[in-house]
Amino acid sequence: MASILLAEDDSSLRGFLKRALERAGHDVIDCENGDDAIVALEQTGFDLLLTDIVMPGADGIEVARNASARYPDMKIMFISGFAAVALTAAQAAPQAKVLAKPVHLKDLVDEVDKMIAA
Repeated sequence: MASILLAEDDSSLRGFLKRALERAGHDVIDCENGDDAIVALEQTGFDLLLTDIVMPGADGIEVARNASARYPDMKIMFISGFAAVALTAAQAAPQAKVLAKPVHLKDLVDEVDKMIAA
């Protein structure tokens, strides 16, 4: 079981992702934007950051940089529907995994489990 910080501005998708990850046995704190995710990072550490890239306030890349600076061992996974933005994220955080939207919930959970186990 991992502690996951989920940052996603689409409330429906955020709910689906949170439920799928919790059903897989993970503890999930969810945030609707990057600014709230940065505040959550200040309060506690997580095993994994799962973040959308394009969000109001701080974008996912900024959240990932903040997470990496505070917790160098935290694993990072980006989800995005924008190919060019996903490419930028991969360059900004080379150790991160980038998944394209739409993503099947089972595939997401499998990828999260792989990252946690690595």
